Amino acid sequence: MPRPRSLSHDDLAAAALAVIDRDGLAALSMRAVAVELGMGTMSLYRYVSDREQLEGLVVERVLAGVDVSPPPGSWTDQVTALVERVRAAVRVHPEVVPLTMTHRHTSAALLRWTEAILGVLAGAGFTGRRRVLALRALLGHLVGSLQLEHLGPLSGAGTGIMAGLPREEFPLLAETAREAREVPPGEEFGQGLAVLLAGLRTFLAMDEG
Repeated sequence: MPRPRSLSHDDLAAAALAVIDRDGLAALSMRAVAVELGMGTMSLYRYVSDREQLEGLVVERVLAGVDVSPPPGSWTDQVTALVERVRAAVRVHPEVVPLTMTHRHTSAALLRWTEAILGVLAGAGFTGRRRVLALRALLGHLVGSLQLEHLGPLSGAGTGIMAGLPREEFPLLAETAREAREVPPGEEFGQGLAVLLAGLRTFLAMDEG
């Protein structure tokens, strides 16, 4: 009789990620991953306790290779580089985006990245509540942009429908949608981040009182 197959956590993460990429996050289950690996569901419990642990392994697989070393330059250049690195890693697997938030407190990769971002913000002079708000604003842009690109891209059918709305009723929406169809995802993300960073510079310069 053959010996039971030995699997690493990375093997499990790869199988779970394959399920998510192919069938969506809602399809992720212990059974689905077991089928992907060609094994019985109960055998999978030898390696992980539940779906939540599988999710954590997926997040680590997607983000483990992200460089968290801030490059030379201004604090805004450093933040831009760190944020864009995570975007590059996650946008290849857009269904994983929600997991980056639900596992932000347990993922070693995300904790290292967050510490790097906070180090840059602290070095720029953000303290206390301002540092909290700056971090949350950056996370909001990152996660929101990834979700928008996946679920409602500017190049998608929804934008085309809005571009064709009656101009007498929706003049600004129709005009903006027509323009939006020409904006590539990289520009949408990068320019949005630039606007946010400009606001954070103003926020940093404001009187604490």
